[in-house]
Amino acid sequence: MPPTAPAQTAQRRRKTSSSRRDDEAPIIPILARKVREVEAKAQRGKLGPTNRVKFQVIAFLVREERARVKADTTVTDAARAELLKRLDGVATILAKTAARDTSLIQLLEVDQAASPVARRMRRDWLLESGAELPPDELIITDVAPMSTPVVPAALAQRQVIPVQVEARQMANPFLAPDLTTRGPKETPRRRLDSWELMGPLYKAFETGAGGASASMELPSVPEYDRLSPKGLEVMPHQSRFLEAVREGHRTFLLADEPGLGKTAESVLAASVADAYPLLAVVPNVVKMNWAREVERWTPQRRATVIHGDGEAIDAFADVFIVNYEILDRHLSWLGSLGLKGMVVDEAHFIKNLSSQRSQNVLALAGRIREQVPNPLLLALTGTPLINDVEDFDAIWRFLGWTTGEKPGPELMEKLDQTGLTPADKAFYPEARDAVISMGIVRRKKKDVAADLPDKLIADLPVELDDEFGRSIRQAERELGERLAARYRRIIEARGANRRAQENLAPGEVDDDIVRLVAQNELEESKAAGTGSENVFTMVRKIGQAKALLAADYAAQLQRSVGKVVFFAKHIDVMDAAEAHFAGAGIKTVSLRGDQTTTARQQAIDAFNNDPGVGIAVCSLTAAGVGVNMQASSNVVLAELSWTAAEQTQAIDRVHRIGQDEPVTAWRIIAAHTIDTKIAELIDSKQGLAARALDGEVVDPQSSDSVQLSALMHLVRQALGAA
Repeated sequence: MPPTAPAQTAQRRRKTSSSRRDDEAPIIPILARKVREVEAKAQRGKLGPTNRVKFQVIAFLVREERARVKADTTVTDAARAELLKRLDGVATILAKTAARDTSLIQLLEVDQAASPVARRMRRDWLLESGAELPPDELIITDVAPMSTPVVPAALAQRQVIPVQVEARQMANPFLAPDLTTRGPKETPRRRLDSWELMGPLYKAFETGAGGASASMELPSVPEYDRLSPKGLEVMPHQSRFLEAVREGHRTFLLADEPGLGKTAESVLAASVADAYPLLAVVPNVVKMNWAREVERWTPQRRATVIHGDGEAIDAFADVFIVNYEILDRHLSWLGSLGLKGMVVDEAHFIKNLSSQRSQNVLALAGRIREQVPNPLLLALTGTPLINDVEDFDAIWRFLGWTTGEKPGPELMEKLDQTGLTPADKAFYPEARDAVISMGIVRRKKKDVAADLPDKLIADLPVELDDEFGRSIRQAERELGERLAARYRRIIEARGANRRAQENLAPGEVDDDIVRLVAQNELEESKAAGTGSENVFTMVRKIGQAKALLAADYAAQLQRSVGKVVFFAKHIDVMDAAEAHFAGAGIKTVSLRGDQTTTARQQAIDAFNNDPGVGIAVCSLTAAGVGVNMQASSNVVLAELSWTAAEQTQAIDRVHRIGQDEPVTAWRIIAAHTIDTKIAELIDSKQGLAARALDGEVVDPQSSDSVQLSALMHLVRQALGAA
């Protein structure tokens, strides 16, 4: 129904009033829009580097604008009060966001130094508002990067130098590696230097701009295989990757799906590039397998595995293999060894930039780039994106493609050559292609291994109809009601008028408040651990309740199809399953996080080679990566993961090159519990990689974590709006 004349007049009056206020302070609408963007990211727990810079710039401009408004004598008192009120609204959102992520508080300090990226962002927003800036604020130069030490002061006391390393250094004093630090190259100013580019680069992948698979153009398969040792043969997709290395490409995000032979490709790439000494940073579970692959594919090279303080290492080896957990104590001597290459296996392990593990890897990579003109740097992961497209950040930094604040010189040149800016819609597919050409290699099993059997995920609902099961469902209802009560208290505190303003229909819920309630519960649950009833303890109890049901199904499956891989998250579930298998007379092996590398490899070998071993009982976290178990074609997932990537990695221990039977993964799901919703959410999260990496046209899914989404589901269910 069209508005009446009085309504139209009032609407025009409101628009005119708003326009007048914006004319007096045109930067305020921009700040209001930007602060909402940051708030939305913070509510989802996805406040990456770009939005942290936005937060800082908003705080700067709010202070500047407040001082300007107070000093402006041309503004009436009423207008000044209105403008200050609007600035207070922006500041309030900043404060709430900082309360949600306390690491932001330091960015609110008045004397907090602004980076060149922050200064450029401030300048761009002011120009957008129509402000006239002095020449010295229009041209912003980058501060020359300072060389950071490989060993931070906090880890200095932990450093060890194995005796064998000292022997290596003494044995060849006249042929010591050239450790001269090479300063940054002088780069000409480029057209895009004044633009904030990291956000647009992430957006280019988040939207799947371009629509094609995220894989660089690779050379054709060579006519002859000159790389494989006798008795072995590289597959065509591996051969094309190695040809790219032969042609001089040296940095790669090798994101092939799990099971396509990334380890072998990396070992051979080091040989092609003569990138020795080579460092491989890998999960503990695959250290021995890496040593085997070096011996298998490059028998002329020697590999050594670093354990503990490294007393038993071969310091004259070509390939040094270390796990993430002990890298911190070996940073000093590795940084002075003269490494010419570095491989990071399961590179999604470094996505958390605040972790010491990530900082260690990035510091070593930075030192290698300083000392070697064109080092071989490989990031291997079949699942580079776990929850958010900014999971790329640490990997891109490791490879030297970006600094976290801006693209590196080579990527910047590629972006500059597009002739476009982020203001152009066509920039995004071009930017995605530019990053891909830096060295993203992504192949799917269905594309490169046509003879690899299919993979099926089959859900098996089970009824928890005993007293324990009934108590779990009751606890779930109580948790939902507790969260719903929080929601109602917030609604009541906001007042009845707010509901009318937001046009919420009867029975409809406010999604922002649902998310807020769920986010607070999630943070409290993480802080409380297992000491209180929360979503984590509830899911663990569901796993305990399913343990024997899952074990019984796995035992029946083993009798009918042969070897089975049984995955669980918790030790008590594994213990219960192993006891059940022993009682059924089934011989098992176990893969757990507390095993030595040797014991773990012996268990893998026994499962693959001993016909008497029927079931491998595996930890989802300790054995979900880098393990080859093609002797089985059936996987039982007794407990669900919190991420789609973890589930995929577990299944692909079986579904990989060498498998000649169709693979089935049996997910045991507790019916009528939150377990069912978690399974649904895990499946929905597969869309991020499909859109960003594989160019598939899929509906964008929420970037909320599975935990947060599950809690939001409980709130809606308790409110009758699921």
